[in-house]
Amino acid sequence: MLSNFFKIALRNIVRYKSFSAINIIGLALGLTACILIGLFVWDESQYDRSVPGNDRIYRLYTEFSNNSGTQKLAVTPPTFATVLKKDFPEVEQTARLIMQAGHKTLFEAGRIRLDEENGFFADSTLFDVLPLPFKYGSAISALNDAHSIVISQEMAKQFFGETDPVGRQLSMDKTPYLIRGVFEKDPKFHLPFDYIVPLSALQLPTARLQNWSWHQFMTYARLKTGTDVHLLQRKFQDEVARIAKSSPDEAQTTDKPFFQPLKDIHLYSADLKFDVAQRGNIAYVKALTIISIFILLIACFNFVNLATARSLQRAREVGVRKAIGAGRKQLIFQFVGETMLLAFISTFTAVVLASLLLPWLNEFTGKHIPEGLLTEPAALLLLLALVLATGLFAGFYPALVLSGFKPINVLKGAAPINQQSGRAGWLRQALVIIQFALSVLLIISSIVVFRQVDYLHHKDLGFEKDQIMFFPMRGDNMFKNREAFKNELLQSPGVASVSIGYGFPGDAVAGDEIITDDDGRKTTLSATQLAVDFDYVKTLGLQVVEGRDFSRAMPTDKDHAWIINETAVKELGFGTPKNAIGQTLSWHPWEASNPDSLKTGRIIGVVKDFNYKSLYEKVQTAVIQIFPGAAWKVAVKLRPGDAGNTIDRVKTIWNRFSPDYPIEYTFLDENFEVMYTAEDKLRSLLLIFTGIAIFVGCLGLFGLAAYAAECRKKEVGIRKVLGATTQSVVFLLSKEFIRLVVLSLLIASPVAWYFMTRWLEGFAYRITIGWAVFAVTAVVALGIAFITVSYQGIKAALASPVKSLRTE
Repeated sequence: MLSNFFKIALRNIVRYKSFSAINIIGLALGLTACILIGLFVWDESQYDRSVPGNDRIYRLYTEFSNNSGTQKLAVTPPTFATVLKKDFPEVEQTARLIMQAGHKTLFEAGRIRLDEENGFFADSTLFDVLPLPFKYGSAISALNDAHSIVISQEMAKQFFGETDPVGRQLSMDKTPYLIRGVFEKDPKFHLPFDYIVPLSALQLPTARLQNWSWHQFMTYARLKTGTDVHLLQRKFQDEVARIAKSSPDEAQTTDKPFFQPLKDIHLYSADLKFDVAQRGNIAYVKALTIISIFILLIACFNFVNLATARSLQRAREVGVRKAIGAGRKQLIFQFVGETMLLAFISTFTAVVLASLLLPWLNEFTGKHIPEGLLTEPAALLLLLALVLATGLFAGFYPALVLSGFKPINVLKGAAPINQQSGRAGWLRQALVIIQFALSVLLIISSIVVFRQVDYLHHKDLGFEKDQIMFFPMRGDNMFKNREAFKNELLQSPGVASVSIGYGFPGDAVAGDEIITDDDGRKTTLSATQLAVDFDYVKTLGLQVVEGRDFSRAMPTDKDHAWIINETAVKELGFGTPKNAIGQTLSWHPWEASNPDSLKTGRIIGVVKDFNYKSLYEKVQTAVIQIFPGAAWKVAVKLRPGDAGNTIDRVKTIWNRFSPDYPIEYTFLDENFEVMYTAEDKLRSLLLIFTGIAIFVGCLGLFGLAAYAAECRKKEVGIRKVLGATTQSVVFLLSKEFIRLVVLSLLIASPVAWYFMTRWLEGFAYRITIGWAVFAVTAVVALGIAFITVSYQGIKAALASPVKSLRTE
């Protein structure tokens, strides 16, 4: 019997080629999307799963509130780790990390010289909290000595080949360190480091490590078995609040610490600021998963539609089978089996397509998903379950419809099941509406995402980001002779201006407290500190709205002058830019040996707000000051013209001042482009998947239109004989489908508006969703539907009425 069912299934697939092809292609595309996104989601969920005891390891983050509002920070004050270990017995061990300066570091061993970028300074307890596997050496005492270093296996291989390098010397920026261990780098570990140096090597002052407002460290804690983390979190929050209230200063800031499970760091940290972890985004993962399910549902709905529509063509087959004794269960088994066969063929096709597209997925997402993953037993079982689920879902209702035909009516040539044909028709209409509603939702989402990403890339940021060459200084000679270096750069004809400092847009900025003096009443507020030189405003093209820029002709500007932005005018309580001029500000200098020393000066200028961070964040209070001690990055404004020769000239000057280090330059606008990489990829994926959804939906609509034209060919023939035009016939066959698409637009538009409005709320600066988005969507959806359906209408209208009316 099974062989007979199989033969009949194959015959029907061959007999109804177009319907079978539409079903197979639609299901294969839907399943391919599901498989690829499933692989992506699986890979995203694997981060930090291999760390021993990961269920007891937490990273601390803080909700930091100040005069500018509240934001979540991945970095914490250094005292968090100290207090946790000292005062909370539930905590087994803590460890702090601070990232090496955000540029490459020169490493040397013998004649081998390489630049490495991903490095951290860490407490000696790091590997007690995060027990990474070691290839050579021991993690127990690897970071106890300030002159020791631990490197990754890949880095060790670059310098020492396959030999054990423990005990050998490795120089970091000309400073020698002794290798104490080699760890095995896990690509699914959230911190992408290649080397770790003891925190003691930084020689930070004790007072700095006891600071409660210096948010610079990533803090980890390993808890004892059985600890209630929620109770511990509340206790620690209360302790931090108590310490803040008893603080002698008047800083209007608050920290509220939270414990984040290690396994959640990768996917649930998108809203954390100053995070250096490899971050995904659970919202985007969920969105892609939903999109893949949409596509699969559309493909399954196609099958249900086409199978029920095809029922009249198989009515006599069912009648004959029932007349010779076939039971309803046998017929259901037969038709569901045919669906399973189609699902199997589609799944096989999808696996082949997914295997071919996997290298593209890896390149596009920067992942390394193994190609053999689809042949793993678990994956094969999942695919088998997918075949069964898809086959049952897509074939069960058509099987019930087909097996319910009354043989006596069918064999007499009457309509097979008048009572059920209406329900089948309503089902087809409902599924077409759902299909196009899902497609409309994707179209609207794609348009909104495309417009928002375009807005991110082209919004006026309040400064001139084009033609600015940007690079970090390197080497003692360059730091000691930075003014001479700057002057030589300015001698180049292609250089308009140069600025050296810390706090350029799109790069690292520092937050610190600023003190205002209102008639003797001092108030401490949080502000972004931009420590720069005299040419910062000119190089970036900032607009001075009140007062003046820094001037070398004014001796007091170097040590006693401030420039603030418009937001600072409001947040610091000055009212208007004009009123802000002459106001006094004070600040505790970073390099001061005395923690109580103050730099005090007056505000000389106010600049228009400019976006020095991404557009996810609102512009905050910013103060600009001359502070040579923070000189770190160089911004070179190029003149229009021959940029190539100017860049070569900059490289030549660099080599004279820092011959041991290669220059690492970018352009300032590129820094902002990189900020929105995730949004760029989301835009691309949405366009791809929306295209697939529309294509799959059109396949089903094409098949249904073909079926409708076939059923009404005699009516069309009669109308043609009576003088109907081609246009009227096309309209006759298209109007029902167009009506269904209009209904889908009305259903999907408010749903899409709601979800895309929620998505846009994540941006401080965003577009508005106007009526034009829905108008464009309506035109696109109706146009696609009309083109798809009208092809069959035109074909039917142009057919010879003589052939249509010549029946059996």
